[in-house]
Amino acid sequence: MGGLNDSVVTEIVLLALSCSWEKKLFLILICSLLYLGVILGNLFILFLVIFDSHLHSPMYFLLANLSLIDVGLSSTTVPKIIIDLLNEYKVISFQSCMTQICFIHIIGGVEMVLLIAMAFDRCTAICKPLHYLSIMNPKICVSFVITGWVTGVIHAMSQFLFVINLPFCGPNKVDSFYCDFPKIIKLACTDAAKFEFIVTANSGFMSMGTFFLLILSYSFILITVWKRSSGELSKAFVTLSAHITVVFLFFTPCMFLYVWPSPPPSIDKNLFVVDFAITPVLNPVIYTLRNKDIRLSIKRLCQQRVY
Repeated sequence: MGGLNDSVVTEIVLLALSCSWEKKLFLILICSLLYLGVILGNLFILFLVIFDSHLHSPMYFLLANLSLIDVGLSSTTVPKIIIDLLNEYKVISFQSCMTQICFIHIIGGVEMVLLIAMAFDRCTAICKPLHYLSIMNPKICVSFVITGWVTGVIHAMSQFLFVINLPFCGPNKVDSFYCDFPKIIKLACTDAAKFEFIVTANSGFMSMGTFFLLILSYSFILITVWKRSSGELSKAFVTLSAHITVVFLFFTPCMFLYVWPSPPPSIDKNLFVVDFAITPVLNPVIYTLRNKDIRLSIKRLCQQRVY
């Protein structure tokens, strides 16, 4: 069983999607509305950043990429769930399962790097305002995005390459809405403990390390502002509140899922909804409500439509 095509298991049964018709209809409605919100909200942010010259700055370049990544993250799982809820037999092929896992971890890795880049951007803008444009030049911004994709691919492939070589010889049922490394490893016909440790060490350490790095970064910014002028602290906190909120929304489910690799199924399902549907749909709302430039851009767009 040296590779993906040699596995005896050809499909994975997703037990979380097996429920009464009333619950199915409710889940279909909720998932459809959330996914529609993800698509419309994030593409609207992307549209504003592309077509409004006032938003052609490093922060909004990174925000546009974050919006695109949020669409991709939701698209890896939510459409498949909606389709499966409409079908009688809730399965995903083993190959599709592995592909879904890879995309989840690649996109997750990209989002972590983008959040770090956005923290660095705010740190530069607040702590070194006179050098902001020279530091956050287009080359650096593009480098952040490329680094994100490279990091995401390495992160995903480092786990994928050993998982596809595990022997899957019988069990094929997962009590979840989607495929992920911790769940699939449990199906292997071998001692899964050491492989679960590898996943925890990889995804868990990456999630926790990035989270604490971001919290330290934003704390450093607030302390720096406070030392300069305590009166400006509240203004800086309002400016950073959107970023901090997004960090907590994204990393809280990640840390539960990967630092605690065997959460109860009920918690796992709720965390899935938060990570793949609620967080991506809330990000545009958070940045719109908390960001003066975005609100002004929307106002300009509305005025153009009136005239």
